[in-house]
Amino acid sequence: MIVTVVAGNPKPASRTLDAARHVAEALAGRAPDSEVDVVTLGPSLLGWGDETVKAAVETVAGSDLVIVASPTYKATYTGVLKCFLDQIAGATGLKGVTVVPLMLGAGPAHALAPDVFLKPVLVELGATVPVQGLYLNEKTYDEPDAYTHWLDLWKDIVLASATASTSASVKRA
Repeated sequence: MIVTVVAGNPKPASRTLDAARHVAEALAGRAPDSEVDVVTLGPSLLGWGDETVKAAVETVAGSDLVIVASPTYKATYTGVLKCFLDQIAGATGLKGVTVVPLMLGAGPAHALAPDVFLKPVLVELGATVPVQGLYLNEKTYDEPDAYTHWLDLWKDIVLASATASTSASVKRA
């Protein structure tokens, strides 16, 4: 199973990236195979045809499990993440990819943001999002019990979906 994390924080090497790594490791039992720290792609995100952006999109599309993470900005995900997601081809760009929407925020007021704002765009891009998104407090995200309840509820379903994706991609090859 190929696992990738995508962090859409305007700050490189952010807590958002760290949280996505934590979730990927908790799900897969190991570090992710790839990381896309979107902000490091820079102004290339604003145009079309950049090879570095294309490679990052192909990495995500070629994964079985992707954690897509963003801090909560103005009650939704960041513009830099939106620019990256816009580079993914339509309704089939993430076909066969199991995705977990993850958002960090300062308090519980935006706890539904992963499902209300991030999940719909991921589904529109063809991703399989089999469970509710994960919202973490930015101050406690790195505490193991911060996401234990979510893992207890959803880990088996996420892994079953990603494993099914892996089996399907092997059959297509």
